[in-house]
Amino acid sequence: MWEEIAIAISQATGEKFHADRCQAKSGGCINQANMLSDGKRQFFVKTNIANCLDMFVAEAIALKQMHETKTIRVPQPICWGTVGETSYLAMENLELGGSQDWEAMGRNLAAMHRVTSDRGFGWDRHNTIGATPQINNWTNDWIDFWREYRLAFQIRLAKRKGWRCAVPEEKIYEAIPKFFRDYQPKPAMVHGDLWGGNAAFVNGEPVIFDPALYFGDREVDLAMTELFGGFPSQFYRAYNGAYPLDAGYRERKNLYNLYHILNHFNLFGGGYGSQASRMIESICQ
Repeated sequence: MWEEIAIAISQATGEKFHADRCQAKSGGCINQANMLSDGKRQFFVKTNIANCLDMFVAEAIALKQMHETKTIRVPQPICWGTVGETSYLAMENLELGGSQDWEAMGRNLAAMHRVTSDRGFGWDRHNTIGATPQINNWTNDWIDFWREYRLAFQIRLAKRKGWRCAVPEEKIYEAIPKFFRDYQPKPAMVHGDLWGGNAAFVNGEPVIFDPALYFGDREVDLAMTELFGGFPSQFYRAYNGAYPLDAGYRERKNLYNLYHILNHFNLFGGGYGSQASRMIESICQ
């Protein structure tokens, strides 16, 4: 398999590449990851079963679009495809580590968030959030988009897995408009899955990866940065200095992070179900 992937890399780069070393890399829970090397060049390769190819295609297109904004660094996709029963995505191998410039991370993310779409909210294709399908049908109204393609979709999946909430589903959706009485978000290019594990540095230069890209309210990215411990305070100061957040962000943050907690329940089960129920109770107060 690795030799066939090496041939595809050679064809994509126009330079002969023969993988003589394959090193397993840690960090992901959805895909397997390896670093292929010929002693001079290295490539980062994700693999999964063959029917996951669409997931890798969406990721590659997202990384290309993010790179084209010239706002924040992302790993460059090289090639993707299937070998037998395995799908793969080969990309630039970045040596993460070194100094950390969180102010630059905040400024660069703010710059990416200024990239907009005249088609409304959504994206050209569906993708995934973790291993869960993420629906990105273009929609003119943000409330409609968030209700139907984010919360309602995850709630339906959660109910199939046995999740039950004391708050009727209709009340959840009825509560959403109150968070937008004085706020109308503009479509912004968002990473979509921006927790600490998907942000790093290469000798001080900020890098983000593993996107679940779409055009949405930029606050969804900021909210998720706070979900699992938060980014350093320098990040938020720099972001607000470059692109100030609306005063109502603090109230909407819980609404946006509910999507990710429901998704974590659908992926991993456990206490995420009760956490989602508590968040819903707060949202519907």
